[in-house]
Amino acid sequence: MANFNGLLLLSLALLFALAGATQYKVGGSGDWTVPSDPNSMSYNQWAEKNRFRIGDSLLFVYPPDKDSVLQVDKLAYNHCSTSSYIAKFDDGNTVFTLNTSGPFYFISGVEKNCIRNESLIVVVMADRSTPSASHPPPPSPESLSPPSSMEVPPSPSPEVEVSTPPPPPPPPSGASMKLVSFVGLLGGGVGLLLFVL
Repeated sequence: MANFNGLLLLSLALLFALAGATQYKVGGSGDWTVPSDPNSMSYNQWAEKNRFRIGDSLLFVYPPDKDSVLQVDKLAYNHCSTSSYIAKFDDGNTVFTLNTSGPFYFISGVEKNCIRNESLIVVVMADRSTPSASHPPPPSPESLSPPSSMEVPPSPSPEVEVSTPPPPPPPPSGASMKLVSFVGLLGGGVGLLLFVL
C-alpha cells in the first residue's frame, strides 16, 4: 500500500508539473550576450516564435561580472538608456516571471551591448479566462429599464410580444481547456497505475 501511495503522489507531481507554467531560456540555447553573428536570429525574432503566457518565466544566463539585465519602459528600450530602468538584475542567472499581459522590455545593463542588439521585447498574451475591460458584459435587464420616477410609454399592443434570443454561450476559455486536459491526464495516470498494480 505504501508503494501505491508513493507512486500515486509521484504521478500527481508529474501531472502538476506538466500543467504548470513554462520557463524559457532567453535566446534558446545561448546566453544573454551581444549576438556574435549578424546573420543569427535576434532576441526579438526568438521571442516572436514563442507564445508567452502569464505565469511563464524568462531565464537570462550571463557572466555577472561583465553584464546585467535591465527591465525598462519602451522609451528607455528605444534609446538603450541604462540610466532609467524599472528593475536591475546582475546575479548571472536571472529568472523573471511574466506576471501580466502585454509587452515587457529588456536591455543589457551595458549600453554598448544594448546598441549592438542585446535587447529583447516579450509580449505576453492576454488571459482569455477573465472578462476584458474592452468588451464589457452585456447590460442586465434591470439596467435597461427606466427609473420608476419616469413615465413609461404604453406598449403598442398586448398581442405583440418582443423577445430577444439569449446570447450564445461564450467560447471555452484556455483555463477550462487546460483543466479538462489536466483532469484527463490525471484520470489516465491513475488508471494506468491501477492497471499496473
